[in-house]
Amino acid sequence: MSKIKVKTPLVELDGDEMTRVIWKEIKDRFIFPYLDIQLEYYDLGVEYRDKTDDQVTTDSANAIKKHGVGVKCATITPNADRVVEYKLKQEWKSPNGTIRAILDGTVFRKPIIIKNIPAAVNSWKKPIVIGRHAYGDIYKDIEMVIDEPGKVELVYTTSDGKEKQRSLVNEYKGAGVAMAMHNLDKSINSFAKACFNFAISEKIPIWFATKDTISKKYHAKFRAIFDVMAKEEEDNLKKAGITYSYYLIDDAVAQMMKHEGGMLWALMNYDGDVMSDMVASGFGSLGLMTSVLVSPDGKYEYEAAHGTVTRHYRRYQKGEKTSTNSVASIFAWTGALAKRGELDGTPDLVQFARKLEDAIVETIEGGEMTKDLVSLSTAPNKKELETVEFLQAVQKKLDSKLK
Repeated sequence: MSKIKVKTPLVELDGDEMTRVIWKEIKDRFIFPYLDIQLEYYDLGVEYRDKTDDQVTTDSANAIKKHGVGVKCATITPNADRVVEYKLKQEWKSPNGTIRAILDGTVFRKPIIIKNIPAAVNSWKKPIVIGRHAYGDIYKDIEMVIDEPGKVELVYTTSDGKEKQRSLVNEYKGAGVAMAMHNLDKSINSFAKACFNFAISEKIPIWFATKDTISKKYHAKFRAIFDVMAKEEEDNLKKAGITYSYYLIDDAVAQMMKHEGGMLWALMNYDGDVMSDMVASGFGSLGLMTSVLVSPDGKYEYEAAHGTVTRHYRRYQKGEKTSTNSVASIFAWTGALAKRGELDGTPDLVQFARKLEDAIVETIEGGEMTKDLVSLSTAPNKKELETVEFLQAVQKKLDSKLK
């Protein structure tokens, strides 16, 4: 078959460890043989980020702003041990956090449904998409350890030096801890806008959950902005045949455990972090979870929801074979390619991406899968495949579908 022409460059963000190894295999097997594509490449491996003082991460985010769509491999966010291991200059910030900040984006995570890998929650039949606000809260908090009696206050001083508000946090009689968090109306508005845009385009209802009965100012601000957005998008919601609902977070969790799924669950930063892992585990594995960062002005960055699979990489370094799940990494590519085709008006590219996704699902449903899925699958005849063997099986299935 002749290669499918991709009109606009796709921004490629390479990563680390075992996912970097798989990333090259994916390109060599599923991208270059079938597509006439220009990849604008950025190496986000931790060593090159260190070499460029992390400028490469900023450059990659700006490239996504320019071209509209990017695809990202999993990356390391270094801790003290990693600094020693890779001889880094410092503990560089999360590249995902940097990219989210530049794009002002919201992260949407969606499980990949496979018939013979049943959900741990019996009622879950449709994907539950998690929309996580990716700014502020505990991830940008300021903390103190209190080691003697005294008081902690929250003070707001205007830009001209005038003290406007002062609130007592706690009068300490002895040792303790304190923490302050913040968020921004602009960021919350962008989050809400991205959630409504995503839900309307996917035609799935929106749930939004906080604890505004307890947090009557901080959480209540989020609810107020979502309520305003729901009013503004009322006509679009009706056209899409979907609804917006607000729940207290504990009520939402209770209802979710009995629901069939099929909605976007919009959550604040910490709640989204926790619940996305719960949903991923409930549907099988983080290896079966897609992730896309969406900006309010329609820029997209696709990636796998999992990390760099360090444990498998250590074995790979010793020359040992691994059985590493590549599904979410391939779906990052298919998501990016389908969006690129949609934006460029090239339906043959969208169709190719969907056929590759179908090939993956059909391979697993046919009983061929990596080790992590074997114990989860109800397939009558299961075959555990090594990393490359699984990719070969998917490629064989894809070729038969393309013919």
